[in-house]
Amino acid sequence: MTYATTNPYTGEVVQTFVDATDTEVDAALAAADKAFTSWKTSSFATRADVMLTAATLMRERKSQYARLLTLEMGKLYAEAELEVDLCADMFEYYAQHAEQHLTTRPIPSRDPGRYELQYSPQGIIFAVEPWNFPFYQVVRIAAPQLSAGNVLILKHASNVPQSAAMFDTLFADAGLPAGCFKNLYATRPQTAKIIADPRVRGVALTGSEAAGITVAKQAAEACKKSTLELGGADAFVVLADADIDKTTTWATMGRHWNAGQVCVSSKRQIVLDSVYADYRAKYVAKVGALVAGDPMDAATQLAPLSSAGARDDLQDQLDKAVANGGTATVIGAPVPHQGAFFQPVLLENVTPDNPAYYQEFFGPVTLLFRAKDEADAVRIANDSHYGLGGSVFGTDTAHAKKIAEQIDTGMVFVNHPTIVKADVPFGGVKHSGYGRELTDLGIVEFVNQKVVGVLDIDAPY
Repeated sequence: MTYATTNPYTGEVVQTFVDATDTEVDAALAAADKAFTSWKTSSFATRADVMLTAATLMRERKSQYARLLTLEMGKLYAEAELEVDLCADMFEYYAQHAEQHLTTRPIPSRDPGRYELQYSPQGIIFAVEPWNFPFYQVVRIAAPQLSAGNVLILKHASNVPQSAAMFDTLFADAGLPAGCFKNLYATRPQTAKIIADPRVRGVALTGSEAAGITVAKQAAEACKKSTLELGGADAFVVLADADIDKTTTWATMGRHWNAGQVCVSSKRQIVLDSVYADYRAKYVAKVGALVAGDPMDAATQLAPLSSAGARDDLQDQLDKAVANGGTATVIGAPVPHQGAFFQPVLLENVTPDNPAYYQEFFGPVTLLFRAKDEADAVRIANDSHYGLGGSVFGTDTAHAKKIAEQIDTGMVFVNHPTIVKADVPFGGVKHSGYGRELTDLGIVEFVNQKVVGVLDIDAPY
């Protein structure tokens, strides 16, 4: 596996990195196991100090870190700054709430015994993370699990090696004891070895469906828990009473932030027949006005994809969708020829017999569906292998909420694309994976929820 920083805007290979050796993997596991023996008994106050310091450092280094995100995966600089802020928010959230979420609580019982539920850390958690949000994805697992007293080993995506290495420095500067966090440029065989190691007590993966299936099998064979956040094809349902101007503005942002490379991007836009023509015209106009260019330029609104390979894969996927009956409409002025840019496209007339109907398009391709009525819109929204996020737009918010409640996803929002925040749980159902991250749901995923009972009775039952 080649770990390298390649600028998606210029195509320049900036720096390459050597794969981890088996000796380095063994050393990281041993160091993490040793560090856990003391970190697990540290106070919540001690852990909170580390989290707060990490948050402060991220804010102080925001420009430096944002530039790194833009360099490695092409993210707009303004969006990169928002990602850094979001990470700082998550560190602060767990500094404030971890102890509350993990406080021992009594369990009511009808018998004479006294029972309580205790939360205790388990050991090494192995995080396998993707490139589209190189900081956020890591912090989303690191902040809660370090706050719980677990320790982490990270295997990051091969195209963001400098972002991965940044965390070693950040956590060391924040005062996290040596061994509690380690980034490894691991190979696939080493990844399997780490998962199988008995000192590793859980595996958290965010990535493709194929990668998730592989890692989940390996974790299951080692009899340990995994959480998976995989792909998504979020439904964006537009009701007859929606404010079309407002809705198309949100749709344009919801589909094209991070160049459309977001699991919870508004990929499948499902519009009621009565407003379809108006919606389509205004959406195409707003997408067509997006400015593609240098992601470091504040005027740029559409970034390149993360790599030339990602661009070529998306084009191949689009070509197959058209070959199977889909209609592709190119939107806007031509994007730059240099770098990994992809021209925004509207894809219509995609029917269930077209493989594209059930696929995730990771880039600026919008699938647009016409629904006969609200029941048909809900049917189309739920006719998906994925179940991550979604949204419903309508001026009658109480009614829109009733429609949203019928959508089979882990998250759904009214009058807003799927939200990513430090204090909102994140996760999906169906082929979008299982488990939750963030808030109290995320922190308890890899702790032992242990029952302790005290009984003083004279004879057996």
